[in-house]
Amino acid sequence: MTRLDGGACVVDFGQNASGWITLTDLGPSGTRTVIDHGEHLDPAGDLTTSHLDSRRPGEAPIPFVQRDEVVSSGRPGEVFEPRHTVHGFRYARLSRHVDPASVTMRVVHTDLRPTATFACSHDDLNRLHEAARWSFRGNAVDLPTDCPTRERLGWTGDYQIFAPTAARLFDVDGFSRKWLRSVRDDQLADGRVVNSSPDPNRLKTHDDPMAEAITGSAGWGDAVVLVPWVLYETYGDTLVLAENWPAMRRWVEWALATARDTRHSSRTGKLPHERYLWDGSFHWGEWLEPKRRAPDGTLVDPVMSDPIAWYTADKGEVGTAYLYRSTRTIAAVAGVLGHAEDAARYRETARRVRDAWRTEFLDAGGRTGAGTQASYVRALAFGLVPPELREKAARHLVDLIGAAGGHLGTGFLSTADLLPVLADTGHADVAYAVLLRRTSPSWLGMLDRGATTIWEDWDGVADDGTATASLNHYSKGAVVRFLHTHTLGLRQAPGSVAWESFVVAPVPDAAVTWAEGTFDGPQGRIAVAWRVADGRLTIAADVPGGSRADIRFPDGTTFSAGPGHFSRSRPL
Repeated sequence: MTRLDGGACVVDFGQNASGWITLTDLGPSGTRTVIDHGEHLDPAGDLTTSHLDSRRPGEAPIPFVQRDEVVSSGRPGEVFEPRHTVHGFRYARLSRHVDPASVTMRVVHTDLRPTATFACSHDDLNRLHEAARWSFRGNAVDLPTDCPTRERLGWTGDYQIFAPTAARLFDVDGFSRKWLRSVRDDQLADGRVVNSSPDPNRLKTHDDPMAEAITGSAGWGDAVVLVPWVLYETYGDTLVLAENWPAMRRWVEWALATARDTRHSSRTGKLPHERYLWDGSFHWGEWLEPKRRAPDGTLVDPVMSDPIAWYTADKGEVGTAYLYRSTRTIAAVAGVLGHAEDAARYRETARRVRDAWRTEFLDAGGRTGAGTQASYVRALAFGLVPPELREKAARHLVDLIGAAGGHLGTGFLSTADLLPVLADTGHADVAYAVLLRRTSPSWLGMLDRGATTIWEDWDGVADDGTATASLNHYSKGAVVRFLHTHTLGLRQAPGSVAWESFVVAPVPDAAVTWAEGTFDGPQGRIAVAWRVADGRLTIAADVPGGSRADIRFPDGTTFSAGPGHFSRSRPL
């Protein structure tokens, strides 16, 4: 607790979270206490929320406020604790000084059962894991929100990105299915999926031309296909596929029709493959890649600096990639549900979309048309690059990282896949170098600047301490899935459902000498631990009943293991 001039005080709870405070020191009868909540302090040590103000080009900012007020009745034992609100905060500013012992932060979120643990020899990676975990808890308050402060919206893109990570950290089956009901309820008559559900714009019943113009984006609307598939793969939940099947079909059919009938202004639309390019409608695109710096060192926001140019830019590479992914996924869904004709039709359509993407956005040298880190990550992660060009495409990605001084350049949509793609294409050393980078943009750079949750912007807090945008935005925290699937090495086997078979294949690094973790899956608890000592790697695993495991060492040696305990050691 810090006293401020004028009698106010600021309380630092040490952790950014969602919830409220309890206050037992309310003072004599008639005493009014004003409590403001926020994520950040200004250089003078006072609470500031200006980074969360709403700003639109050409309009005055709308100040952001999270405020409670209480007037004491003077009754002994009186306690103030709000129950009909929730705030996102690490700090509380009270208008008067109170007894520090009288103030408590109550952390509030949906009662999700934790399902995973992770620890390793690198303490900063453990801290990063906890920051991502806190970010999701702070945004799992009845629905998956983008942030617990200014918006609190169930953005479809954010959860589509984070769902595989969420399903490792917590049992999110019921939580996700409940939210998917809102996604289906909000789906428009033409098949478009809105940007966030429950829909704050109520587009099904209210005219809103601006919201209408930015509805139906790749990577966002695809949540109605991709989130149910994650739940099916993780929990073996076929009901979630059946519940969402009609909505999936309507979304994919709308996207296919839009690809067929509309063209970006830069294209003629006369080539046969162009009917499968999804480039003629609005897309958010990669969203929030690291900002470039102007000559004076200030960060340039591509949206705010030139909204029209950003809005009209060709984002067909992103749109078509997601069209392929969702069409391929819905073909798999149809197969699970026994819709054989639909499965065959969507498989063939997905092949045509993939070929169109390759024709338009990939050259014979494995270079993407966009030429960004995100475009290579997406192409490799989604299986868009043919096998003979994967090595070249991965090399171009590595070269781009090198040209950026060893820094990542990805935004919302592809950051989660960046490190797995690097490791799986033979560049684990680059993956770890990016993961452990401390200069901005980086995850550990966030921690070095005081983050206890994941930021919305890579430069969420500048060198001078100025904050930008939300400081509790879980999307980029999806990187911790890499800690589970590669650092720990525990991942579900390809084609496996409900963890009936899994792979333990650690990807060690010189900076990480041991890792251990558990996962409570549908078959029971899986435990994995590995350690490097005296030039040898020892892997131990507990395989639950109902599961089979392949234990793979870095040299390619593989052991099969059934239920029970496994332990082997080999030269590293």
